[in-house]
Amino acid sequence: MADTTNIVMPMEQEGSKSVVRVWLKKVGEPVKRDEPIVELETDKVAVEVPSPADGVLSAITLNEGDEAAPGATLGVLSLGVETADRPLPTGRAVPADAQVVGNKEPGSRRSAAEAEQRLSPLVKRLLADHSISARDIAGSGRDGRITHQDVEDFIARGGAKVSPAKPAPTAPIKGGRIPHDAMRKSIAEHMARSVATAPHVTAVFEADFSAIAAHRAKHKDAYAKAGAPLTYSAYIVRAAAEAMKVSPNVNARWHDDFLEVFEDANIGMGVALGDKGLIVPVVQRAQVLTLTETAAKMSDLTDRARKNALKPADVQGGTFTISNHGVSGSLVATPIIINQPQSAILGVGKLEKRVVVREIDGGEAIVIRPMAYVSLTIDHRVLDGYQTNAWLTRFVEVLETWPLED
Repeated sequence: MADTTNIVMPMEQEGSKSVVRVWLKKVGEPVKRDEPIVELETDKVAVEVPSPADGVLSAITLNEGDEAAPGATLGVLSLGVETADRPLPTGRAVPADAQVVGNKEPGSRRSAAEAEQRLSPLVKRLLADHSISARDIAGSGRDGRITHQDVEDFIARGGAKVSPAKPAPTAPIKGGRIPHDAMRKSIAEHMARSVATAPHVTAVFEADFSAIAAHRAKHKDAYAKAGAPLTYSAYIVRAAAEAMKVSPNVNARWHDDFLEVFEDANIGMGVALGDKGLIVPVVQRAQVLTLTETAAKMSDLTDRARKNALKPADVQGGTFTISNHGVSGSLVATPIIINQPQSAILGVGKLEKRVVVREIDGGEAIVIRPMAYVSLTIDHRVLDGYQTNAWLTRFVEVLETWPLED
């Protein structure tokens, strides 16, 4: 009898829960060590679990749609089983001269719409990011599913991109019911639990971005050449990390018997994923990073977030979150729901030119400045108005008196 080993859910996860999104292999199929075998999804990240060894998938313990707790057994792998040239248990032979297109033999009745539904969110985003048609890729997953690795291999081989097509006429909006996917369900549960857990209070300040706009205009080319594209978000993260020094409890976690204050400011910033929701990659130990290091780190995280190429570690360990909701046009959003179990979340509104009064040469003058509303939503169990306003005061001061550093 062959030895077996369990396929185990990773012990660490980021998000309210993990759900088995799709099995990439079926029982009886051979699998190689480190080959993706099952895809999991949380409200924050989708991740493929690799096979721990060469073998054959002998049992599936958690089915698609089942919740997977850290350390849970997802399935069982039989070891010591000959996998080379092992026929797949489909019972169907493919003629040598058959053309396989889009994982379908000629005459297959599976429609393009059905094939699209079989793609996981991870694969869909990767295909969209590289303008690749699923019909050009032969899937190696369960029942011919296209896996994340299939797409990566296709790209590595220099797979041709889809030629730009003539835009189709806009289709009328159709009503109906859209089933919630695992990520949307998890986001909903996480948000509802946060509001029920923490009493939310929001303070709003106004920030003048003139100083950082001038600094960015002067240095952005040099930063870009150094591999650190300089965005306003990098300044915001640096200013937030600096403000923690005057109000450390903003960077804390409430427990029933004590308050846990963190030394490291691990700052997450939400990245929108369209209708799918958003993901929050984390800049670890932001308080020790320079502006250059912050810009480089954020560029890397944001780029990989939009390509759905983040690793679980990239979204773990956050102690404070920034919602840059202004990029989509809003001036003020309140309350911005706290990312539990954190104690506060910063909101940054749309940057726009406004008329303001400033003291110039000993007198008052009406001037036009780039302004944005900034807000701090707090867990009122942890923080009071004095601490909240002290944090915002320092945050705005850093932005308005830049350079904090060259």
